[in-house]
Amino acid sequence: MDFPFSFNQKSALLLIFFFHGMVFSFLLLRKGLIHNNRASKWLSLLLFLYAMYIAPYMLGYANWYDSGWTRETLFFVPFMQVLLIGPVVYFYTKSLLNNSFKLTKVAYLHFVPAVLYMIYSVIVFITDKLILDTYYFYADNRDKDMANWYQVVGLISMVFYLVLSLRYYFDYKKLVFDKVSYAESLLFKWIRNFMIAFLAILILRVVFFITNPEWGNFGSQFWHYIAFSFVFYYVAVTGYSNIIKQTALSSEKLKVINVFDDEYSVSKTGSKTNTTELDNLKWKAELSNLMVEKHLFENPRLTLSDVATELGTTTKTVSSVVNSVFNMNFNDFVNHYRIEAIKEKLQKGEQSTSTLLGIALDCGFNSKATFNRAFKKSTSLSPKDYIEKLS
Repeated sequence: MDFPFSFNQKSALLLIFFFHGMVFSFLLLRKGLIHNNRASKWLSLLLFLYAMYIAPYMLGYANWYDSGWTRETLFFVPFMQVLLIGPVVYFYTKSLLNNSFKLTKVAYLHFVPAVLYMIYSVIVFITDKLILDTYYFYADNRDKDMANWYQVVGLISMVFYLVLSLRYYFDYKKLVFDKVSYAESLLFKWIRNFMIAFLAILILRVVFFITNPEWGNFGSQFWHYIAFSFVFYYVAVTGYSNIIKQTALSSEKLKVINVFDDEYSVSKTGSKTNTTELDNLKWKAELSNLMVEKHLFENPRLTLSDVATELGTTTKTVSSVVNSVFNMNFNDFVNHYRIEAIKEKLQKGEQSTSTLLGIALDCGFNSKATFNRAFKKSTSLSPKDYIEKLS
């Protein structure tokens, strides 16, 4: 039996993206199994779903839907799991930002729509192939995966889960700034870019749907799927690169903590606490003395928990004082003392015997970019402009 595949311009181009998607999916799954990395496994599944999403069009442009056994087979294979993509994106985001995240029984409810569609696909197959032996559901000769109602519901589902993912990221971002002094090192640039890429996929879908009056025709959708494939390829390459970087984190000196752990609990700004105004003044004095006398800010891996341990109190108390008394988050609070120490060194002229970066590292910053941003935020001047002003 031969397997005719028409290597025309459209099918061959989509085949390249399909093949690379499957390769990256396998590589990520392998990484996930070797290093027990849940985020890698979720991204592997997402890339597999993306590859399956373009498969009907890749095979369609190769004439597999024209006639014969290939047409009979492809009609009943649910390639496009658009109701599964959204939940996978959401759980990938959670597992990337929260290394202790595990699926709970309630979380499995997110997969119910996709399961129902799979059941529907099985019913269609049994009815048309095994019971009636003729097209009943497929009397219109149109693949059910490409039905407008299914694609629209899938789009709504993906938008919903993108919103959930963004909310989770913003919660993570706030917690990072409230709990560690090296927040920018833990703000995954990749997850932000990933969600922008996912948003781009959704926008492309809407734009092509609106601007294409013949959307229902198979051949008129090529430009949507090729545009999707380029974004899909970016997610595959950059996502895999990010997993490689994560795997190498263990060799770095940065302390990796889970900001969602209760050990690092913080009090919300403006919320009621059991501390009185007198208590706050007491903790303010102790906290200030601790930073000035012990120079805790020089520790580039300083966390809220470290400060609480030094003071012999809870992280919630320290967080409350930093938020309500100093009107800062923990990251900005520590950086304030780092900047003050740097300014003192600059006023003494230490820049003549040491580099700016060397001074910044001595005072607790872990990168030049973080130092420059924090310094300008505090003084409204760049370090070089500040030195010129001193002169």
